[in-house]
Amino acid sequence: MNILIAGGAGFIGSHLAESLLKENHTVICVDNLLTGTKKNIEHLEASRNFRFINHNVVQPLELSDKIDALFHLASPASPNHHSRLSYHALPMETMLVNTTGTLELLKLANKHKASFLFASTSEVYGDPEKHPQPETYRGNVSTTGPRSVYDEAKRFGETLVSYYNRNYKTRTRTARIFNTFGPRMLKDDMRMIVIFINQAIAGLPITVYGDGTQTRSLCYVDDTVDGLKAFMFSNLDGEIINIGSPVEHSVLEYAQYVLQATGSKSKITLSEKLPEDDPLRRRPDISKAKKLLGWEPKISFEEGLKKMISYVSENKI
Repeated sequence: MNILIAGGAGFIGSHLAESLLKENHTVICVDNLLTGTKKNIEHLEASRNFRFINHNVVQPLELSDKIDALFHLASPASPNHHSRLSYHALPMETMLVNTTGTLELLKLANKHKASFLFASTSEVYGDPEKHPQPETYRGNVSTTGPRSVYDEAKRFGETLVSYYNRNYKTRTRTARIFNTFGPRMLKDDMRMIVIFINQAIAGLPITVYGDGTQTRSLCYVDDTVDGLKAFMFSNLDGEIINIGSPVEHSVLEYAQYVLQATGSKSKITLSEKLPEDDPLRRRPDISKAKKLLGWEPKISFEEGLKKMISYVSENKI
């Protein structure tokens, strides 16, 4: 199949491209390198089945190649206020790529009669009042808070996707991706797990926001990619499915896991209050993914953490 990945030079996108190439698909990677990086895909460029296009998907994309499937993963995704690559630092770019960019890519998929997968996010559930979060939960989201540039843009992106499915019969599907970790995460993203590993390796205090009781569920990137592929290559047009790990830990527990896995003597310090609108609990209900896709994560957090620590150590990120 000829497959286009918007955001293909990003963290999840580059792993997806690599996996699809191993299955002998042809991959067109489209990325403007705002938060993605050529380093993530340089090992793929030797393949005759791989092509990179530097393009901002907010603008129309003309292709001579016929495409069969289109993954839309293009968007800043880091929530960290201090990161230069976060959606707080790139608010307009984040809003446009998930709205105007989604519309342009839907037009492209419709023109090529291609299947379309929109990478939505667990952030559409906001700070959830229902736990764990099923796809039927409509969320508790601020339309004007600091996270709204990402949360609400993704929610409107979902609206566009459902509109194209209903009105144009475009073969769409929406994956609500929960927290994912693994190699190629950028240090500049300042994600929790990357910060903890770097602090532990350097012997610095591991800083935890708030009292550390807020929870997250981390899915290793290979499992996330397998879930996205299973969803794309299914016949589940118009569906919305959570992709993530149902195993929940507190942020403080994650810090302790990192200390144990690295053998670090670092101390854990509690620092500052939680960022505004930061969700207190986050765990997907993946019963729908299990039933319809036969998918669930296979790689434990502990196993994935070992791979992540090796990558951080070897690449000095």
